[in-house]
Amino acid sequence: MSEVLSLYNKLSGIARDEFSDIVSATELIGKKSLGSSKLRIHLKDGTYIDVWVSGSGKYSYHWEQRAKRGLIYRHDNAPDFPEISTFPKHFHDGTQDDVKESYISDRPEEAVREFLKFARQKIKQK
Repeated sequence: MSEVLSLYNKLSGIARDEFSDIVSATELIGKKSLGSSKLRIHLKDGTYIDVWVSGSGKYSYHWEQRAKRGLIYRHDNAPDFPEISTFPKHFHDGTQDDVKESYISDRPEEAVREFLKFARQKIKQK
């Protein structure tokens, strides 16, 4: 099993075990090869979070809510916004166009916990 698939299995366990109050299921989406798959975390509110990490350190933690609430939240490190002080890390706060600094952990295990805590907080506010 590749390192990325092993990591996705670990992140899936974190999501299911530590966030069972908001997580309904997890699944691997896409090809089972380096860089072409992602972990999908289904939330009990009918939305989902896609987690993508690459062997080279690229990542995206994307909470897709456009069909339910018209929102997206995403931390990623694509080199899109050099004006952001945490470049290349940045955070899409509700829309693609509202981009802010990102202080999410560089460690995937901690980053998925931080992002799921954020989701939990937002869901409880509803």
